[in-house]
Formats: sequence, structure tokens, C-alpha cells
Amino acid sequence: MQRLEQLRAWLASTLPGQAFDLAPASADASFRRYFRATFADGSPSRIVMDAPPEKEDLRPWLHVAELFRVAGAHVPEVLAQDLGQGFLLLSDLGSTTYLQALKVQPDEHRAAHLYADALGSLAAIQCASRPGVLPEYDRALLLRELQLFPEWYVARHKGVTLTAAETATLNATFDKILATNLAEPQVFVHRDYHSRNLMLLEPAAGLGTNPGIIDFQDAVYGPITYDLVSLFKDAYIRWDEAFILDRLIRYWETAKKLGLPVREEFADFHRDFEWMGVQRHIKVLGIFARLYHRDGKDGYLADMPLVMDYLRRACKRYRDLGPLLKLLDRLEPEDVQVGYTF
Repeated sequence: MQRLEQLRAWLASTLPGQAFDLAPASADASFRRYFRATFADGSPSRIVMDAPPEKEDLRPWLHVAELFRVAGAHVPEVLAQDLGQGFLLLSDLGSTTYLQALKVQPDEHRAAHLYADALGSLAAIQCASRPGVLPEYDRALLLRELQLFPEWYVARHKGVTLTAAETATLNATFDKILATNLAEPQVFVHRDYHSRNLMLLEPAAGLGTNPGIIDFQDAVYGPITYDLVSLFKDAYIRWDEAFILDRLIRYWETAKKLGLPVREEFADFHRDFEWMGVQRHIKVLGIFARLYHRDGKDGYLADMPLVMDYLRRACKRYRDLGPLLKLLDRLEPEDVQVGYTF
């Protein structure tokens, strides 16, 4: 309650003379909270980010926001900031995510249009990439993410103790995954470029071009297929593999024309995409388990079966991932099919 009063006092001093109401806008998997400020005089609503400075550093968010804005992506505009208190006043990109929009109107034509916009923004961000500007998505970071799986998913969530042989097999598989990931061409990576972090901007509202992009503070310089995995092997919505393949081919063809560093052959590009997905799905299962067991957030449990299904499908396609599939069969004996298919 004290934190909310601090925020109200800061907003009142930032916008003197403007009467406002605050309502929760959203929360994410971090300690950040978002509030929507509406004004009695009919002024456009604003978003206020509350990032407690002892838990969240606003500087990466501000840095990436500027990088993406200059690249031509539509990110929230920073209207006022107080780094000491951990407050930002931002333009409001609305309250409709891609996920919400696609659930309301679940047809492939609409999805194709929205994803074309998302790929256009992603390509703009990637075209602006250069080394030395964002943290590297290096082996240490990729491996640290993979290790969330044995710690939080296997041991804590499933209550399984791996044998020494299983641990050695898992580590050997991690080495193969990382070797493929790290051999990819490098670009700016949003790191969570999916349907919950892409906002549908209605032209009539004057909010600008689609999509509005949020939750980008963890951006890095890393594998070019990573954000494509986030987008098309989304933990919150399933797409037919034919649809994904079509979108990927369109992206790959456009990327080549733009001079982005994609593989010369689509088959090689697609293999990179699949193996990058394996890394991400292993990580996400660990993160979802940690959010539940450590942070008390149980909403992500319902999304685990879809992520596990993505992981299983990839493991079945590649012989080198056979040992991982065998371990998954011990953890999850039944193959569960879930999600939305359009």
C-alpha cells in the first residue's frame, strides 16, 4: 500500500493539476507492475510502470526501448521517469494483446495478417543489430537457462532424482543443443517475442502501427531464430505446423532480400529454428516450474503441456535428441495434446 501511495504522489507531481484514477493494467513474471492512469479531462490514458529499485533495474528497459524505437519498432513512449523510485510514465498501447485478439477471432486469415506485421517489426529490429550494444546470449547464459530444467522441473516439480547416467546424458545433450545454437548468425533478440507481448493497436484509436511491443528489457545479442521460436512455438497458443512452415519460409525469403544473416538453404535455417526451440522449451519448463514453486504463480501450470509437446515433437525428429526423448518419457509417460489449432 505504501508503494502505491508513493506512485500516486509521484504521478501527481509529474502531472500537476490533472485529476486521475489508477487501475491495475497488467503484471508479468517479474516484480514489475503496471497501472493505467485515466484522466477526468479526457486526456489520453497513460501507463505507469512500478519497478521497485531494489528488485528491478529500469536502465535495461530504457536502453532497449530506445534501440527498438530507433529501429522503427513500436514501443511505449517514455513520457517521464524517476529511476530512484523506479517509476516510468509511458504512452498506452491499449489492453488487447495478440493472444486475446486471436482467441476472439480465431481465423487463419487474421492470424496471417497479424503475424506478417509482427515479422515486419522483428525484421526491422534485426536489421538494426550490431555487436557490443546488448549483452551477448553466450554459452554461459544459454546453459544457465537450460539448468533450470533439472533443478526446477525435474527435481522440484516432478520430484524425480536423476541417476548419474541420466545426468551425464542430459549434460551431453545440452552440449549438442548449445553447439547448434551458438553456431547461428547473431542479431538483436527480444527474448520473449510472443502473443502476450505483442499489442493489437486499432487504427481508429490513433495508437499507431501494429504490433505494439512490450516486455523487451531482457533483450540480448544472439541467435537469429530465437524470436521466431518465441513467436511461432508460443507457450500460450498453438499453430498448425503447415502455418508455421509457411510463415518461416516467407520470413526467410524476405530476410535474404534485406541482407539479414540467415542460412543460405532453408533446410539449414529450419534446423536451427528447431534446435533453438529445444533450448527455449527446456528453459520455459524450468521457468514455469520456478514461478509456481518459488513465486506462488500457478497460472503457468496450464501452459506446461503445450511446451512439453513442442519439445517432444522436436526430439522425435532428430536422432541426436533421442536420449532426451527417453528422459522425457520417464518424466511424462503420456503424450498430451493441448492448445488451440487454427
